[in-house]
Amino acid sequence: MSDHHVYKKVEIVGSSRKSVEDAIDNAIAECGKSVSNMEWFEVVETRGHIANGQVGHYQVVLKIGFRIENS
Repeated sequence: MSDHHVYKKVEIVGSSRKSVEDAIDNAIAECGKSVSNMEWFEVVETRGHIANGQVGHYQVVLKIGFRIENS
């Protein structure tokens, strides 16, 4: 086992009709289908879509940190 690790971050956008938390969960679940070794996330932007004077979708921009394989 290495005494150091190297990480990379990717930026993704999750959305949900229900909540900001659900948008985060959706983004992480989808990202996990193609990115291994995810270790943390940062919410860098929160926004939404307005439809008929109400929230249509919550949108959350995340940076997902993952460890580079074998580092």
